[in-house]
Amino acid sequence: MSADDQSDYERFKKLLDRVGKAIVMSAQTETSEIIRRRLFEWDPRAVSGSGRVLLPKAAAETCADYATWLQENKPQIPSWFPTDHARATFETTYPFHPMVLSVFERKWQELPRFQRTRGVLRLLALWVSNAYRKGFEGAHRDPLIEPGTAPLEDPLFRTAVFEQLGAELLEGAVTTDISGKKDSHAIRLDEEAVDTIRKARIHQKVATTIFFESNGGQTRNEATVPEVRLAVGGPAVDLGNIETALESLTDSCYYLTSERNRYYFSLKENLNKRFADRRASISDDAIDAEVKENIQKVFPATDGLDRRFFPDKSAQIPDVPAITLVVMDPEHALQEDQKVRELIEAMTREYGKSARTYKSGLIWVVPDSGGPLQEAARKYLAWEDIRDEALKLDEAQSRQLDANIKRARRDLTEAVWRSYKNILLLGEDNAIQTIDLGLVTSSAAESMPKHILASLRQKGYVEKEVSARYLVRKWPPAFTEWSTRAVRDTFYASPQFPRLLDPDSIRDTIARGVAEGHVAYVAKLPSGEYDPFLFKEPMDASDVEISDDVYILTAEEAGKHIEPPRLEKLLITPTSIQLKPGVKQTFRAEGLDQFQRSFPVFKISFSATGGTIGSDGVFAAGPDEGSFLVTLASEERSATASVVIAKEAKQQSIPIATEAPKKLTWTGMVPAQKWSQLYMKVLTKLVSSGDVSLRLSIEAVPKEGAREQIVEDTKAALRGLGLDDHVDTE
Repeated sequence: MSADDQSDYERFKKLLDRVGKAIVMSAQTETSEIIRRRLFEWDPRAVSGSGRVLLPKAAAETCADYATWLQENKPQIPSWFPTDHARATFETTYPFHPMVLSVFERKWQELPRFQRTRGVLRLLALWVSNAYRKGFEGAHRDPLIEPGTAPLEDPLFRTAVFEQLGAELLEGAVTTDISGKKDSHAIRLDEEAVDTIRKARIHQKVATTIFFESNGGQTRNEATVPEVRLAVGGPAVDLGNIETALESLTDSCYYLTSERNRYYFSLKENLNKRFADRRASISDDAIDAEVKENIQKVFPATDGLDRRFFPDKSAQIPDVPAITLVVMDPEHALQEDQKVRELIEAMTREYGKSARTYKSGLIWVVPDSGGPLQEAARKYLAWEDIRDEALKLDEAQSRQLDANIKRARRDLTEAVWRSYKNILLLGEDNAIQTIDLGLVTSSAAESMPKHILASLRQKGYVEKEVSARYLVRKWPPAFTEWSTRAVRDTFYASPQFPRLLDPDSIRDTIARGVAEGHVAYVAKLPSGEYDPFLFKEPMDASDVEISDDVYILTAEEAGKHIEPPRLEKLLITPTSIQLKPGVKQTFRAEGLDQFQRSFPVFKISFSATGGTIGSDGVFAAGPDEGSFLVTLASEERSATASVVIAKEAKQQSIPIATEAPKKLTWTGMVPAQKWSQLYMKVLTKLVSSGDVSLRLSIEAVPKEGAREQIVEDTKAALRGLGLDDHVDTE
């Protein structure tokens, strides 16, 4: 004050002392009124008789909007803020956010070098000037001057702030973490964030608020989360974005420390700086090893699954009748390796140098991208290296290090879950099919294999068990008998069938099917007979043998062996012949039962025209020429043969063999309907009398054409019989 001011002050003081009043230069709301009257020009008509500014309509509406927002979010903001009088509070400090002036009164006034009114006016003058210039340029359109909008990027403003704080050494912390450089952490995080955060500059506002709240006082040199919410939040701001920004800043800033949801900037570098240094030195080999170790932890041993990790050759994957979960190496990610599908296709079809039999049993798990896995592993290893360095850390840093290691380990695990979301397997069309599991997290299931199995079971690719009725519906039309081994193997060889979690569950299916009368369980003897023959009787699953010599039959086929055979048809041999008068010919009788099997015929009678025939079937041609009949009768069944008697017939000479032929061969066409009869009537008799070798030529013309699925199923069946699986198509 000047000498005149001092004189006036003394006169006022004496006057007030006589009436018992103390001098208060400015108190409570008067401070904010003084500040805005000093910093802004106001229309004299917009000032009340008491000297207070009357706000325009738009300003009043802004204050009302903030008051409404505070009422809606009251539990999220500091309890000391007068929420019930929020509108009046905002109107009193407008165009400043109440937290701008509040931080000086609550914290900065305790600083030794802080000038309460004069210092605040100087800071706010620079602040308002910067805000006006940015608003004129159209850079920002903030409804209020908030703590987070302080122009720390302006060197003049920073200098004024540091003068009030008495801490010029904070220059490095501010420019590194908040603003002042192009690569300041808060600026970079805003540029990399989603549009809602980037446009609102949430990271910069949060970091600036923490700086003002944590560097102004001696009693509470920290910013709490509710204080940050109050200072940065508003009607157009999602509080969740503030939480996101806090987490990102904690992970990135070098001078920001977080402790129990309280934040502060200091001159001391935090662990993030050490982390950045260590992160750059982690080797690729260490990262690769850590990633693979964590992948194997996420894919633990699980009932019903055989696991194979990171194969690059088909021989590394066994060819067995079981579900095999094949986890691909991160370097074979779908988004990064264009040939990964070709590699999976080849290893599905091949087993070393041979064709794979149980290709349907392979379930491939392929990462979407390997980048996030490597980045998460790099972070985890960097934090672990800091702990291994045995550095002298204070209590807060030790807690932060433990928390960072725990979070990095969790993030690496989650990265594995999120990345391995692609399942590849054979579809019903025998082509590789891709199943996208979507966004997967560790909360989805106890383990990744169980989550995969649950998803595949829901889609019908995997089943715990099947019913005997299902076997009957899917019965191969070419099979009368279906070996138990072939039944089991089909579920892992043909994509037309679901994969069974447990191969032995087929034993339960067969046992229940026998008891319920859907199938019969038989073992075949060399003679062609069945022993045992179990049908419609209780059976224990442990008694079911999985073998090539044990079969199941449909109920219809089983009925043929239970129903008593009866004579259904008579056959006479030969069926036609030409003889000369007086020549004899023996006719033989044969019977077939209702199942077209051989049936003994005992009571038979012969009759003939054109000659005589005895009960032994010997026919003697009479003297008359012409066409005649030989009739065979038994049990109301009959058969006839035609006989032609002619004098000109030349009798065929039959050479007398001095030695029996050593080999019998036959070539001919056999209809599919007579394969079983050929086996029963010809092959079984020849096998019992010596060695038999067959050279079979199959020519099939499927109704739908020789589709790839039919070809693959045929190859699989041939391999299952131990035969060459080469098949030609045209």
